[in-house]
Amino acid sequence: MPGTCSKSPRSTRARPEANPLERRARTAPSSDAQPPVTTPSDRSTRPEERPLELSCRPGPVSPHVRAPLRSWRICGLFPRPVDPRPTRPRGPGGPPAAGPRSARGGERLSTTTASAEAADEELQWLADGRRIAAIEAISVSAMARRLPALVVRAFRLGWRIDRTSVALLLTCQAVSAVLGAAGLFATTGTISALFGPGQVGDKLTRAAPSILVIAAAAGARSLLGITIRTITIHLSPRISREAEAAVLRATVAAELTAYDHAGYNDELEAADRGAEVCVDIVGEAQNLLASLASLLGAAGVLTVLHPALLPLLVLAALPQGIASVHAARVQFLANRAAVGDRRIMANLRWYIHLKRNADQVRSDTMGEFLLVKYDQVGRRLDATSRRAAMQSARVSVIGAAASGLGTAVVWAAMLWLVSTGRMSLPRGGAAVFALTAVSTSLRGIVGYGADLFRTGMYLDDWSSFLDTAGGHRPKRGTGTPEAPRRIAVENLDYAYPASDRKALDGVNLHVERGEILALVGENGSGKTTLSKLLAGLYLPDAGAVRWDAADTRDLDPHALWRQVAVVPQDYARWPLTCRENITLGQPTAEGDAAVLRAADASGAADVVARLRRGLSTLLAVEWMGGEELSGGQWQRLAIARAFHREAGLLVLDEPTAALDPRAEHRIFQNLRAVARERAVVLVTHRLTNVAVADRIVVLEDGKVLQEGTFAELVAEEGGRFRELWDLQNERTGLPAQRGGAAVRCAAPEEDAS
Repeated sequence: MPGTCSKSPRSTRARPEANPLERRARTAPSSDAQPPVTTPSDRSTRPEERPLELSCRPGPVSPHVRAPLRSWRICGLFPRPVDPRPTRPRGPGGPPAAGPRSARGGERLSTTTASAEAADEELQWLADGRRIAAIEAISVSAMARRLPALVVRAFRLGWRIDRTSVALLLTCQAVSAVLGAAGLFATTGTISALFGPGQVGDKLTRAAPSILVIAAAAGARSLLGITIRTITIHLSPRISREAEAAVLRATVAAELTAYDHAGYNDELEAADRGAEVCVDIVGEAQNLLASLASLLGAAGVLTVLHPALLPLLVLAALPQGIASVHAARVQFLANRAAVGDRRIMANLRWYIHLKRNADQVRSDTMGEFLLVKYDQVGRRLDATSRRAAMQSARVSVIGAAASGLGTAVVWAAMLWLVSTGRMSLPRGGAAVFALTAVSTSLRGIVGYGADLFRTGMYLDDWSSFLDTAGGHRPKRGTGTPEAPRRIAVENLDYAYPASDRKALDGVNLHVERGEILALVGENGSGKTTLSKLLAGLYLPDAGAVRWDAADTRDLDPHALWRQVAVVPQDYARWPLTCRENITLGQPTAEGDAAVLRAADASGAADVVARLRRGLSTLLAVEWMGGEELSGGQWQRLAIARAFHREAGLLVLDEPTAALDPRAEHRIFQNLRAVARERAVVLVTHRLTNVAVADRIVVLEDGKVLQEGTFAELVAEEGGRFRELWDLQNERTGLPAQRGGAAVRCAAPEEDAS
């Protein structure tokens, strides 16, 4: 697989049919920014070596998934069986001998295109079966029962944001409904006066008061409508922003391990979508209320005119209501089915246009491969959308036809009542207006009710994620740690969620203040995982990590993290000023003096000196006044931010991977001075760098294999560290230079101390 299917940055959109991921990929803040990677639940490889892949499966598949997939096929969303089990990539045999053909023509696809087609089965997304099954089980009566709760929920969200606006909105709706009913009653009086006996002048005189009432009611309702629209336009975006803020707060408050749970990232995407459609919920709720209020007023008038007409009209509108519910459900299910494909398209687009990847797209001639895959996923999205649209249209046509027939019956009944004398002609004229008003209100209730029902399903995803994220909130103690003198790991076990393999198994070690401890091992040995446990980002499954005498489980996590400075492998490139990239918005009392001292220790002082505005330079080339840094310059800033932080534990995970030899040498020269008041954990594959460490721990398959000083481990013949050292520094057997002997790079004789 050529790349990772990851989640793109966020942005808002107005309608649920739009795709937030697609807009986010287009509005990424920095061309060099790395898209946040959705962590897969499969832990066959450790996080520090996890390969990139394009699969968007949430991990182990719930047994509830299979039945909903069958239901989706019944409603036409999946025309062929879909195997919910994970599939393996195709072997080296490649695509079938016949070769695929382009969807746009009969020409054979190139090898690159064929590879994209052959890998298509790996680009499938599996939904939460329980959620889909629950949606499919919703009936029309259940929807009708749920609508009042959705209306209350909508206005409750608004109430939290702006009580005055919500109160004014409800008041305007109530007054508008009363005025609508008054206008209809006045219409009845007008028609009775005009059809009554007497001269035309007398008729107009008798009708004048009713006409004035009608005009006044219409004018007042127009003003109220403007007020309602203004309040809704003002309130809706604020509700959406607050809903998104709730998702962000829940995400930040959750434990880091939440991202390792199957389905968490998909729930987060669905919640984000739910937060964004909150922009519609108040408008839909108030439209539903307006239709309901108009219905009540018109229904009262119609009942006074003749009680048989109203139930007939309600029965006539029922088929269209049922059809609208089914159509809304089909559209929602289609959208849920397309979540993974939209995510894939957004990320393919991200990787194609990202400047950081542009040279590889060209040098590796991946353009055609990625574009074919993009087109392939797009065709699948189109097919899903087309099937859903056709099914919705079929159901809607049937509902509209049935409702039209019912409406014809209502009008026939009214004509029969007038023709047989059971209703006077003036009352019949008034009934025409009342029937029209009731019909319009019923259609509004059906339409807005279906819209609100669909938005409510998205809002359920939002609420569900808040509950899920709440379940991942830290359940730790309240202790406030000082900078630790000693951090000890005791019989530590740790396994990632949904993995039956321990990432760490029975680990024992310690690191003290002023000491540098190096973690060494092959990929997947558990180095990065152990560093996260030492930093309190993860909690052990068994055993303990103790800061002095305190178990990290008993410490307040935020107080603990304030004592931690981390330089991860994938460091963030924040679109902030250079100063903020180092302080992270947490300056010390020394101000810029501390910033410049940290920059000097990390070798970033010359980077700052070259910037147009020094520390105040914005490090985002796409923004006005922004500048761009190289990968090595960014890494120096990442180290500077760790050195600047007044923390008791410093974790450096491959801190010099992007640095040139001179910059790397300077970092390790200064590391000893930085470590005087801190415990330092160094994770690296460059074994020459660990000579600076006081002790070295060699990990293999999550277990401590060796421990000792650099000199001790190098001197241990047959040991794993010595083996890795020899492989890295005694590179015999390399291809010979042209016309020369084989190259041998012997390790220099040096004092290991």
